Amino acid sequence: LNELGSESAKIKAMGIMDKLSTDKTVKVLNILEKNIQDGSKLSTLLNHNNDTEDEERLWRDLIMERVTKSADACLTAINIMTSPNMPKAVYIEDVIERVIQYTKFHLQNTLYPQYDPVYRVDPHGGGVLSSKAKRAKCSTHKQRVIVMLYNKVCDIVSSLSELLEIQLLTDTTILQVVSSMGITPFFVENVSELQLCAIKLVTAVSTF
Repeated sequence: LNELGSESAKIKAMGIMDKLSTDKTVKVLNILEKNIQDGSKLSTLLNHNNDTEDEERLWRDLIMERVTKSADACLTAINIMTSPNMPKAVYIEDVIERVIQYTKFHLQNTLYPQYDPVYRVDPHGGGVLSSKAKRAKCSTHKQRVIVMLYNKVCDIVSSLSELLEIQLLTDTTILQVVSSMGITPFFVENVSELQLCAIKLVTAVSTF
């Protein structure tokens, strides 16, 4: 899926995606939806108190692998839909909804807590620190896999703005996109790249 995401970006840049068979492209999109769904609701921040450190790390690696795979599926689907001169059949509402659902969930439950400690929930139910205290204790070190996921999600948000310029979405979907991806990033610290993508997204919506 990672390779498919990279190749689909190249084909999009070459402007030849529309040369592919529409039926086969639609089949690929339906398969991609299943892969997006696989990681769309997986929490990467669960704390298994009974597990050893090694078990916790193995569990987390497995979850992150599935979440990253789903991000690649999202990018591939969006690359297909935002390629030039694509037929109407490729704008499958269920696939678009799944991409939005995935992005919204992992922004709120994976990336925001990693980049801004104010969004973290204490799994042990301890005392709540103030925003300043939480941010003061935050380490700037990020796991490579988290940085990779963050970059992929930024690409997804940016590509969604392209999709909005091509395909008219329902009012409900647009409101969901604007609230979760267009506005919320500006209340989160340390996500400047995502904020730039959010500006692009809001601008695309405002052109309707």
